[in-house]
Amino acid sequence: MKIFRYSILLVLFISAPLAAAPRGLPDFSRLVSAHATAVVNISVTRDPKRAGFPVDDAAPEDGAARDFTRRFFGDGPEADEENSLGSGFIISPDGYILTCAHVTENAREILVRLNDRREFSARLVGSDRRSDIALLKIESAGLPVIVIGDANRLQVGEWVLAIGSPFGFDSSATAGIVSAKGRTLPNENYVSFIQTDVPINPGNSGGPLFNLRGEVVGVNSQIYSGTGGFMGVSFAIPIDAAMTIGAQLRSEGRVRRGWLGVSLQDVSLALAGAYGLNKPRGALVADVLPKGPAAKSDLRPGDIVVEYENKPINRSSDLPALVGLSMPGTHAKFRVFRRDQGMQTVVVTLGELREEAPDQAPPRKERPESRNRFGLVLSEITATQRRDMDIDHGAGVISVEEGLARNAGLRPGDVVLEVDGKRVTDVAGFHRLLAHVSPGRAAVLRVRRGMATLFMALDNSPRSAP
Repeated sequence: MKIFRYSILLVLFISAPLAAAPRGLPDFSRLVSAHATAVVNISVTRDPKRAGFPVDDAAPEDGAARDFTRRFFGDGPEADEENSLGSGFIISPDGYILTCAHVTENAREILVRLNDRREFSARLVGSDRRSDIALLKIESAGLPVIVIGDANRLQVGEWVLAIGSPFGFDSSATAGIVSAKGRTLPNENYVSFIQTDVPINPGNSGGPLFNLRGEVVGVNSQIYSGTGGFMGVSFAIPIDAAMTIGAQLRSEGRVRRGWLGVSLQDVSLALAGAYGLNKPRGALVADVLPKGPAAKSDLRPGDIVVEYENKPINRSSDLPALVGLSMPGTHAKFRVFRRDQGMQTVVVTLGELREEAPDQAPPRKERPESRNRFGLVLSEITATQRRDMDIDHGAGVISVEEGLARNAGLRPGDVVLEVDGKRVTDVAGFHRLLAHVSPGRAAVLRVRRGMATLFMALDNSPRSAP
């Protein structure tokens, strides 16, 4: 009897706070009622023999080989299935609809079904694979439209709602929170995604992501999964980027992107210290293409871009997305931190982005000629390296032992081009330049790796020597 009474008290004690919890949760019913009418179901008939967007994109080689990013457009279980489903939303009363490009890829016929069950044959106005945005047009008038929000105002932890057609179930609503902002994915250089934990499934692609004010802040695009199903990580394209792309597709039928002509890298904690920054931030300009737009400006290798057109740059991935949304010919203003000179303002006239050239293979290893206290085995660069890497100076890295150089990130095949902005003519020159680095201060190395250029901070203090 005592045990029974204790159990009742325990249940009452636990259930009281649980019962109160739902009162703090948002009620999405009014939002769905007011805005679901502008969300559409998209049915696509495509040729299964034609190549299109990959459904599964391999994840980076980070040990999670079974994880992958999946674009969900509702393919059926059969390999030769020609019909697929997606979602979209109306952005103008005369029938313009935004969706994902992979939903409409290689479509022979596109059928749009509205919330009131009317059906229309849709015309593909334009599609942009880089951003995964497509614009459709149906012939109608007086249609309900969504309200455009501001993705930049989203806060991590904020409630969001998705409406779409998972597995063909029209007007399905799922909710979650914003998990992160500014996410980049493998092979996705021109979109800075919103990450959420909103359940997204086949057929949700192209549907809107709403904030609690009923404003669309994103276009649901992909999930990250180890099984092919939803696992709590989904990604949406910010609505400002989607609308900019949609406007270009409507006016020109294609997208023109700004191009800077640089290679970038993140600023590590070690590099931030070497530059004198209070914390790692910005996009470090690792290299400037000789004939690119940046080469015609005062932008230099080693500059850290901290603002683009008055927008802060926290990571290197932030910059390509912003530059890509700028029109070619824009006189873009950059705020850069230059070592030993502080903040500078640089204006670059952007070019137009073209297809990237394939990566070059790293140079072959050569005979070691010099070993040093950093754990480096160096050699003079060869005629082959000069030709293949388009360089005329430097010291080649043959091997990297455990120690300071490996900690800095150097690898066999790298060529050290500069030490603290000074040209490395040969192996002996590398040692001379290191000898002049102030004690206790890390040396900033400019390194060629294949056809990419990187900056690294090499600890030069005697106390750090092995």
